[in-house]
Amino acid sequence: MSRHPTQVGDGNDRAGLYTEITNKIIAELEAGRVPWVQPWGTAAIKAPLAMPRNAATQRRYSGINVLILWGAVVERGFSGQSWLTFRQALSLGGHVRKGERGTTVVYADRFTPEDERRRAAEAGEEPGAIPFLKRFTVFNTDQCDGLPADIATTAPPPLPGVIEPTVEVLIKTISIDFRIGGNRAFYAPAEDYVQVPPPAAYFEPINWHRTALHELCHASGHPSRLNRDLGGAYGTKKYAFEELIAELGAAFSCASLGIVPTVRHADYIGSWLEVLRGDNRAIVRAASCASKAADYLLGFLPKMTMDVSTQCDDADQEAA
Repeated sequence: MSRHPTQVGDGNDRAGLYTEITNKIIAELEAGRVPWVQPWGTAAIKAPLAMPRNAATQRRYSGINVLILWGAVVERGFSGQSWLTFRQALSLGGHVRKGERGTTVVYADRFTPEDERRRAAEAGEEPGAIPFLKRFTVFNTDQCDGLPADIATTAPPPLPGVIEPTVEVLIKTISIDFRIGGNRAFYAPAEDYVQVPPPAAYFEPINWHRTALHELCHASGHPSRLNRDLGGAYGTKKYAFEELIAELGAAFSCASLGIVPTVRHADYIGSWLEVLRGDNRAIVRAASCASKAADYLLGFLPKMTMDVSTQCDDADQEAA
């Protein structure tokens, strides 16, 4: 088991890791379980609903690493969402218990060799970048001993009565045209507005807030914001991919705000499976876009309302 970052430059190795991650997500979906909507709050899940964080830096993990770490919490019954590398545990005065099995998270980026920079400069071209991937092994704080009490302690969930008003503050402060009315929720890319039925149309008030976050995640992709491709017609893979981004982005936003995530469009599971089976990097790219969407939305909350970190951790994921 590697205790240190491993750089993976070989394309086959990268493809193997993408396939490994994708196959696990596919298996969950085929079994009727949506990996980003786990049964938080049930007796089977000890950990509170939250985004996974690095316990040493307090930075949030992002992208595909959120799904990897959530999955490890659910599968192995950890009591918290805090993680450390082997060396970080030692630096904090603790240690990983002997025999503990770590969880692999990934960081992907691109770099441009000096030779390529020189060649491109001489040819008057843009230099080409080579993708690389690093694997990191992290351990849940449950797997460590001797950590300071404030590191090992699980953060409390948001206080009752705070969550819905926080979402409403976000809606009021965000620079997106948000309309209430009609009998269906949607985002209109051409006119650039979100419309959601009145809260009274929802059996549970929190479902209105979940729906609002989903549609706002779509709106984050407008060319004036994160500039995603929103041109896919209904029923196409491009449309399904954008729905996957919005589902993940809403789940990340909900977890950040203390709202139990749910699936808004369960009927898209079949089309998501088609997308994932056809492209072993699709879930990585979708999760990366979803993190950017969630960070964009949550960035409109006042600092006093919520401290949202948008910095990348050493093991955060950006799709290569």
